[in-house]
Amino acid sequence: MLLTLLHIVFGILFVYLAINTLYFFTAAVAGKLYRSPKYLPHPDKKKIAVLIPTYKEDHIIINTVKKALEHDYPADRFTIFVAADQLQPETIAELLTYRICLKEVQFEMSSKARSLNALLNHVPENEYEIAIIIDADNIMMPGTLEKVNAAFHKGFRAVQCHRIAKNRNTPVAVLDAMSEEINNHIFRRGQRALGFSSNTIGSGMAFEFSKLKAIYNKPGILGNPACDREVDFETMKADICIEFIDDAYVLDEKVSSKAVFERQRTRWLESQIIHLRLFFDKNQGHLPKTKDYWNKLFANFAPPRLVFLISYCFFFFLFLVELISGTQFLFPPYIWWAGLTALYFLTFVISIPGNFYSWKTLRALLHIPLLMWSIVRAIFRMKVSRKEFLHTPKAYTQESNH
Repeated sequence: MLLTLLHIVFGILFVYLAINTLYFFTAAVAGKLYRSPKYLPHPDKKKIAVLIPTYKEDHIIINTVKKALEHDYPADRFTIFVAADQLQPETIAELLTYRICLKEVQFEMSSKARSLNALLNHVPENEYEIAIIIDADNIMMPGTLEKVNAAFHKGFRAVQCHRIAKNRNTPVAVLDAMSEEINNHIFRRGQRALGFSSNTIGSGMAFEFSKLKAIYNKPGILGNPACDREVDFETMKADICIEFIDDAYVLDEKVSSKAVFERQRTRWLESQIIHLRLFFDKNQGHLPKTKDYWNKLFANFAPPRLVFLISYCFFFFLFLVELISGTQFLFPPYIWWAGLTALYFLTFVISIPGNFYSWKTLRALLHIPLLMWSIVRAIFRMKVSRKEFLHTPKAYTQESNH
């Protein structure tokens, strides 16, 4: 009786992991075969509002603003808007010396959603056609706004740029950078290859200005710490396809310590559950059952990749128990689990860019067990009812050589 019950439980887990692994593998292969469209400069330059929410990030926001102002898009066709939440007076004073629009904000409970809402309602709506959101640590590489502009001229109303690591200064940062590239390959390049809308990341993403403003004026979004996910959801709801521009690079700081990694992953796990609940919230009104609806719903049921890794390690441990005890209780037999594990790792091999195959990455991989433990801790630290935004501390200002 117990053995039958174990077989049922293991069988259900196998089917669940197999379906998700096959989904990742299919997207990875499609992304490898995909040739991303090239967006060449368009003579008609749409006016772009660059929105930068910043919270207590005095040490990096000046550098970000300087780099943004140096961007190679006509100066009269883009404007930098900064929401300054709890910056020091001397930082404010220095920012005011630059050619930007600064809005000081103060909230009972600070959040990215509230800062963006304040900016979007501060910017003259009829003056700007596109709004691009970048974080206080992000650097737009040359050509980014030109490619965004060209994509909008092609008819897209939402675009996700290719966010890449600004730093690989610690083993955790290397693994975080590699994780970002895996996500870019599977959930952005792979999705577009399969004909789906790209997933957004949270920064380096551009939208039709009026649409983004309407989303951030939506009731309830200000109290949602997962506002980035809600923007993605509302874009899907409006049946707007999100393009991924593979060569529009935006540098992003990767977390350098295990503690910050755990905090960030706690926020991401909470965001995923909040996003998933939106699909079943009757207050969301009619949800068109498009291919993107079903794809995003399915993808949100998949746990983080490290949870898959923990699961496969657990079943390898059970296989060892089988060998030692001489009792066969795994179902299906371990050869099936081994094949599924191999397919899972093959998905990674396909998705990881070649420049990560180095001794530095190999040394960083030794830290995976610690990060697996961080994921377990993050799962138990989750608080879906959380109202405050879990900010990830940023400190790295040196521009990388990408």
